[in-house]
Amino acid sequence: MDNQNVNQTASVLIEALPYIQKFHGKTIVIKYGGNAMIDEDLKESFARDIVLMKLIGINPIIVHGGGPQINNLLDQLNIESKFVDGIRVTDKKTMEVVQMVLGGLVNKEIVTQLCAAGGKAIGITGKDGNLIRAKKLQLNKGDSGSKPIDVGLVGEIESVDTDILRNLSENNAIPVIAPIGMGVNGESYNINADTVAGKVAEYLKAEKLVLLTNTSGVLNESGEVLSVLSRNQVEALIKSKLISKGMIPKVECAISAVENGVNSVQIVDGRISHCLLLELFTDSGIGTQIVQKK
Repeated sequence: MDNQNVNQTASVLIEALPYIQKFHGKTIVIKYGGNAMIDEDLKESFARDIVLMKLIGINPIIVHGGGPQINNLLDQLNIESKFVDGIRVTDKKTMEVVQMVLGGLVNKEIVTQLCAAGGKAIGITGKDGNLIRAKKLQLNKGDSGSKPIDVGLVGEIESVDTDILRNLSENNAIPVIAPIGMGVNGESYNINADTVAGKVAEYLKAEKLVLLTNTSGVLNESGEVLSVLSRNQVEALIKSKLISKGMIPKVECAISAVENGVNSVQIVDGRISHCLLLELFTDSGIGTQIVQKK
């Protein structure tokens, strides 16, 4: 290695030092989804980032999605996918597929990747140990007097048992959570993964919540990344349709998180190799930060 490369490597490590000190012993919740879960190189870089975080004393907790994988299996079984405002209508047959894909196939693939990278990952769903208690989501659309839309076995979170996650983290494990909740009578509920990540971060009072996406962050009308947004700015962007579709639950859970004890939330481009390291350990960071007020 020549002197220039040596100096560059040293500079990178020195730049990371204060952030390693800042996050040591802290909990960071990561919502894992999008291209980062599909591209083989990105899957490998994600696993290495997470294991590195754990080895330097950070407690990462992963919540994952799996929409494309669910769609693929539903198509194979000739079960029609229906959505209302981006929410998957989940009847009994669809819920069975959701549990198979999220709690089985996707969850265990992520666990395998993390273990292969040198980590000690443990995969769970929100039903394991009553981790996530949920109730049926009442989706209201239109005026206040309108009848709620029935979207089936879609849930909203009532509570998160943080003891389970803390015990796993304290025993050097990396929790990998599939976004399925359990009702009071043992019924399963399909829950948006962004929402689960946000609530897990809130209940844990996490230092940081990172949401991986397939975009560079929240964009303005010129397609430029907005580096910092407050609640009022987010609401204005939703009203103007600049924030729409799948980005809405991301920014909503981000706002809720920073208003309920999470220090900071970052929406990050998961298509970038080692995006977590770039966000956490560099001065510039990447993506869009959501704050309470600017």
